[in-house]
Amino acid sequence: MSDLTTLSMTEAADAFARGEVAAEALVRASLARIAAQDGKVNAVVRLDREAALEAAAVQDKARAVGTVPGPLAGAPMMHKDMYYRAGKVSTCGSAIRKEFTPKATATVLQRLDAAGAIDMGTLNMAEFAQNPTGHNAHHGDCHNPWNLDYCTGGSSSGSGAGVAARFFTAALGSDTGGSIRLPATLCGVTGLKATQTRVSRAGVMPLSFSADNVGPLVRTARDAARFLGVIAGRDPKDPTSAPEPVPDYEAALTGDVQGMRIAVCESYFLDGADAPVVTAFEAALATLKSAGAEVTRVKAPSLRAVAAYTALVSRVEGAAIHAHWMREQPGDYATHLSARLFGGYAVPAHLYVEELARRGPLLREFVAETLTGFDLVATPTLRTRVPTLAETDIDADPANWSRFMAVSANTRPFNYLGLPTISVPCGFDDRGLPVGLQLAGRPFAESTVLRAADAYQQVTDWHRRAPAL
Repeated sequence: MSDLTTLSMTEAADAFARGEVAAEALVRASLARIAAQDGKVNAVVRLDREAALEAAAVQDKARAVGTVPGPLAGAPMMHKDMYYRAGKVSTCGSAIRKEFTPKATATVLQRLDAAGAIDMGTLNMAEFAQNPTGHNAHHGDCHNPWNLDYCTGGSSSGSGAGVAARFFTAALGSDTGGSIRLPATLCGVTGLKATQTRVSRAGVMPLSFSADNVGPLVRTARDAARFLGVIAGRDPKDPTSAPEPVPDYEAALTGDVQGMRIAVCESYFLDGADAPVVTAFEAALATLKSAGAEVTRVKAPSLRAVAAYTALVSRVEGAAIHAHWMREQPGDYATHLSARLFGGYAVPAHLYVEELARRGPLLREFVAETLTGFDLVATPTLRTRVPTLAETDIDADPANWSRFMAVSANTRPFNYLGLPTISVPCGFDDRGLPVGLQLAGRPFAESTVLRAADAYQQVTDWHRRAPAL
């Protein structure tokens, strides 16, 4: 353990529980790495150094007298700057909320605290979580630690970049159109979006009532399983949270995918995909097949309608959430964000109602096409190679719009459908940037999704590779 920052979340927590490492040592290692490298990456918004060290000292003293630590005790974390903690500023990546101090703490933060996670502060993000690339005109763009000229993915940019750079073991992101899975794939880490309603959204900045999700960016599928087990479950403060019991996700990680049936859509998810992405994706499928999974090509004509409706929901609901500020202070938004929000006001009400009404039938249709007789759907997380920050800067050049929107083409449908989906690293493109494998399952089948992702990581080492900052 010469470099404690190489430990994943579960490795760090388990080493602490066994008495092999002190929580304070883990926190100090993270703080030192942030101090040395974040000037390049720009992942951190607020660093609560002293509070983190105090929390670590408390944990070390408790363990010394035999107190059984929580499942995340000792693990340093930071979170996207949209998870409210009472008395702490939460900017939501914006100028409008640069001094916003909530009075209550998000349920997911409370659950992480109770499990012993050490919160070190907040992270850069796209303004109001409203773009898939991670650009931010107020805090400055976050940079991909694999190559600083390239996108991190958004909107959980600091979460993906910080986990990849080994600044901390885990981070909360949010996912409305791919904002956990995109930074995961572009930065070469693991990101999980659970079933819609699986995790409470109480105390979390809203973007879209119908599509917002809370979830982790971590190093491994095992990390994601333990993290989800802590934060999932019914919350009285969030009436939309599901009452389904929370299983032991980590216990489901058997490493066995023998006989698991995986569907691959013949078109759509691979339409226009770059050759290095297809090569890495097909190699990942071959790895799963060699481990005993069955891979079958299927057709999914419903995806065209899903893609069309997906574009409506967050646009309209985001416009409604921001209506007051858009009337009172539209100049405080970045140009691209105000343009997206204004567009939401032009969508006819009947189209929005149609989108909501068609959601259930399209989910049933997609499940019939791709999950009847199958356990999972596999896709590349991103169809293209990782783009540069310049190539996706639509404030600098509106002609970049198509490349900007293409980033989330493969992730958005699973938000509209509400299905549990994970992205794991599966290789690198010809420029040395990560490629991601996306696996989706039936509603509340997170255990299956996690088992397949973990089995893949047990026979590959892409998730172990770290950028040389």
